[in-house]
Amino acid sequence: MMRRLTHPWITVRAQIALGAVFIVAALPKIADAPGFAKAIWNYQLFPAWSVHPTALVLPWLELLCGLALCLGLWTRAAAAWLGALLLAFLVALSINLARRHPVDCGCFSTQATARSVDERVADMRWAILRDLGLLLLAAQVLVAAGRRNQSS
Repeated sequence: MMRRLTHPWITVRAQIALGAVFIVAALPKIADAPGFAKAIWNYQLFPAWSVHPTALVLPWLELLCGLALCLGLWTRAAAAWLGALLLAFLVALSINLARRHPVDCGCFSTQATARSVDERVADMRWAILRDLGLLLLAAQVLVAAGRRNQSS
């Protein structure tokens, strides 16, 4: 079973899918760093001094890791970084969901939209499910890369 799940055909597609998602997610944040900083601030999880550096660095990290996965470079490191980011996103969304503080996730857009509380909560739940799926892709790439290193 593990051999099938880490087959190179599956791994390459997982790398490209995960990389493409993060490339698409990074571009609007790079183009609108102040808007992304506001999205981070709305989570109310970070000290004020950390919001702007995070808004400047995080999208570039997403872009570099996404490009690395799509190009097949440093796949293990890129998947590990994206897995760590996905865990952080899951924690941030879950904390805000648990304390009934609906936020726009800022995942693929920095524009706040006028939506009801129920719509935002529903979007947060979908974002958590999406991030769990992406985390599975990152885990697949990590396990496959580890198996490939053991065999060589």
